[in-house]
Formats: sequence, structure tokens, C-alpha cells
Amino acid sequence: MTKLGRELAAKGINVISLSVGEPDFNTPAHVKDAAKKALDDNYTRYSPVPGYPDLRQAIVNKLKNENGLDYDISQIVVSTGAKQSLSNVILTLINPGEEVIIPTPYWVSYSEMVTLAEGKSVFIDTDIESNFKITPAQLEEAITPNTKLFMFSSPCNPTGSVYSKDELAALVTVFEKHPNIFILSDEIYEHINFVDQHESIAQFDSIRDRVIIVNGFSKAFAMTGWRLGYIAANKEIAAANDKLQGQTTSGTCSIAQRAGIVAYEQGLESVNTMKEAFLRRRKLVYDLLNDIPGVKTNLPEGAFYFFPEISSFFGKKDPEGNEIKNSADLALYLLNFGHVATVGGDSFGNDNYIRLSYAASDESLIEALRRIKEALTNLI
Repeated sequence: MTKLGRELAAKGINVISLSVGEPDFNTPAHVKDAAKKALDDNYTRYSPVPGYPDLRQAIVNKLKNENGLDYDISQIVVSTGAKQSLSNVILTLINPGEEVIIPTPYWVSYSEMVTLAEGKSVFIDTDIESNFKITPAQLEEAITPNTKLFMFSSPCNPTGSVYSKDELAALVTVFEKHPNIFILSDEIYEHINFVDQHESIAQFDSIRDRVIIVNGFSKAFAMTGWRLGYIAANKEIAAANDKLQGQTTSGTCSIAQRAGIVAYEQGLESVNTMKEAFLRRRKLVYDLLNDIPGVKTNLPEGAFYFFPEISSFFGKKDPEGNEIKNSADLALYLLNFGHVATVGGDSFGNDNYIRLSYAASDESLIEALRRIKEALTNLI
């Protein structure tokens, strides 16, 4: 959708993109200054495969100070973005035919990574009524003797749902009965959280050794292009990821790593400023979506997405007589007739929804939702 939106824009059409999953803020100045200093200090050679020791120590300190979790640097592996971290974990854990449980909706690459590892994705469906969260009963029902891994994100892309400590504890009671299952916790949106503090499933001692945390710098510090992510895991899993990465990409960008150290060591002031803007925009978009007949939405608890239910428009036709059969059709219609880029929910495993990012200016959001409302009203 982003590509199609750019093609329309190249023709002179004013397209508002709500399809891209990245903050619309610039990387903080002190982080950019650290990268410039790294160049001057000649950090331009190969870096250690699992990351510079002082960056890994900064990550250890962050996990301790912000999350109350104890790791040492031998349990940290830095990669070229959280996406590579996810891929490394899946490739090192999953053997052909083994099952990975994934709640839907999920980030688009999860199931494809499982396919690359020759594993099998097993989906647990959720909906807007449950705030897109699974129950312990659903989890138990999905587990089979072939289950190797459970993977999820909180805060979630694409729904913005956030699991509370009590909700995580309830899932942990199920994992305690199945000691052979690992848990991959994608926490990349940790700092864009509008409910209390972030809760990691790694805080529960009974399963701690089986949890792999994936996190990074892209969302919190607006460093999407820097490609800097990491895992925190038990030493055996960390060593396996180190070994795999050593035979694929080796160490990630030396300059990005030096900037990452400063990002973690100099506090969250810039993060909190960005979060305040997202909080304001969340209310703005929530009110505007609720003003569109036929659209059903909940109030996301984190990240910067809405995932509204739009199936009431299926079966209707656009002004040229084309039938809207699914979310992909609706997203394409909104792009071509409303000039707003969104993403169909089929990409995330739930076809009755679309994803809208509110990582855009207030003015752009107001105009985009006006266009969406007008376009949906014109369906017959």
C-alpha cells in the first residue's frame, strides 16, 4: 500500500499515508551527535557479532532499571533491527514441522518467518470484543505435542493492545504446565504505552529461562532507519543466535551501535515527548473513527495504530460498480478514491479489519479521516 501510495503521489495526487509503521519524529539530536562522534572516533570497522560489550551492558542496565530483569551481557545479542532478532530466534529454535502459536492479528512477518524455518503457524483468533487478547483457555486448546514456541507482541502491532500483569500471569499458568514451550515476547513498542507501566512476561520466574525478549531502538527513539535491535534470552539461545548471525550478517552497523549506547544512557525525555503527541492523536483519531457510520473501533492501549472493524462495507460497490469483497479491496478503494493509504487486515490475519497508523500530524489525520468518511459514505 505504501508503494501504491507513492506511485499515486508521483502522478501529482495528494495521498495521505497511514500505512507506514514508523514514528513521524526525527531521531533525537543527542543520538545523532553520538553517531557523528563515532565517525570522528573511527568506529568504522567490523563490530563483534553479538554487539559491542558496552552497548550490551547498556541494554543489561536498561532491563534492570526499567523492567526489573537481571541479565548479563552473555545473554544479549544485538542485531540489524528487531526484525532480524525475531528471525534469528525462530531459525535457531524451530525445526521442520514444529508448531508456533501466534495470536491474531499479528505483525505480517511472524508467520512468514515460521515458514522460512519450515515450521507450522498455529493461529489463535481474537477480535475487537476481547480487545484482541487471548485467554488461557484459548492458549491451552492450541497447544499440541508439536508446539515449540509461542510468539506475541505487547504493545501489539497492529492493534495497540497491551497485556496487563494479571493477564500475563494467567497465561503463565498455562506455560507452567508445558515446560517444553518457549515464549518469544516482542516488546518493540514498550515505551509507547498508555496504561500504567510496561509489563514483560519475562518477569515471571517460573518461565523466565524460556522467554526470549525482542526489543530495539526503532520506535521509542525514532531510529527506524538505523536498524538496531536485540534479544535477551538464556545463554544457550543467545549463543545459538550469535552463531547463526556470525554466518549471515555478522555484527550490525558500528555507528548505529555507538548511538544506541547514548540513547539508553541519556534517559527518556525525547521518548516521553513523542508519547504525549501520540496520546493526543489517539484521542483525535478515536473520536473521528467513531463518527463514521459502519466503522467499529476500540481504544488502543499502546503503539500508534487503530485496527477498526469494517466488514459492514463488504458487499457494497464503489462508484464504478466494483464490489468490496474484503479488507484488501476496501484499502485499495480508500487509496484510489479517498487518497488515503491504509493496510488491509488480511495482511495481519484478520480480514474484517484495516490498520491505520496515527504517526502523522494532527492536520493530516483530520484530513485523512474526513476523506475516509466521505469515501465510505459513497459506497453503494
